[in-house]
Amino acid sequence: MSEQEHKRLRPSGGYRKLRSFQTTTIIYDATVSFCNRFIDKRSRTVDQMVQAARSGRQNIAEGSRAAATSSQTELRLVNVARASLDELLLDYEDFLRQRGKRQWDKDDPEAMAVRVKGREQRANQPDQPDQAEENPYAHWLNHADPVVVANTVICLIHQANYLLDQQITALERQFVTDGGYSEKLAVARIEHRQEHHDRSAPSCPLCGKPMALRTARKGPNTGSQFWGCSNYPQCKGTQKLDGSVKSDG
Repeated sequence: MSEQEHKRLRPSGGYRKLRSFQTTTIIYDATVSFCNRFIDKRSRTVDQMVQAARSGRQNIAEGSRAAATSSQTELRLVNVARASLDELLLDYEDFLRQRGKRQWDKDDPEAMAVRVKGREQRANQPDQPDQAEENPYAHWLNHADPVVVANTVICLIHQANYLLDQQITALERQFVTDGGYSEKLAVARIEHRQEHHDRSAPSCPLCGKPMALRTARKGPNTGSQFWGCSNYPQCKGTQKLDGSVKSDG
């Protein structure tokens, strides 16, 4: 086969360059460190927070890998990542509230400084995975005060959720306009048949689209070939090989 024939219908992988994956990697590492430093290791909260942070990251990667064969699976896994981050967000908010500590408002100078650092990072290195560089949020995440660390991670979760919302919207739009993998596969199969076998394929007598060579699977003509509309089942136009219109029977 040629290189073009080996090319996948839908690209997959490449998740390490996704800004959502880069941000959730920082969140995951920060959560593991936060739990080790500030939460009793015997508490169930440790496992819950670490697993939620891991799920947020891993499901983005799994969704990207699944993109080649299932756009619906990709969309579902990205939504799972989004839900996991929401769960983690509540854990950090609970940590602050239950200890009577202040959660930063989005317009607080500290929160704004974290957002500015994120924008600077995206502008300076738009295509580089954050995990390959020095953590730009280390100043806050390595702080001795757990309140500073928790609030910083909350800011990062909001950033990641914003990125995932954009990603989900783009995936939904792509699915509506381009269809899923099975639809793309059917179109590619028809195009392949037309290129290699059906160079003289007629146009559908009902809708005018190209017809594809098909084989009857039931009825008195079982096993015989005929022309069927490539837009089936939306269009049920058929034609005999001799050019005459095929009857329903």
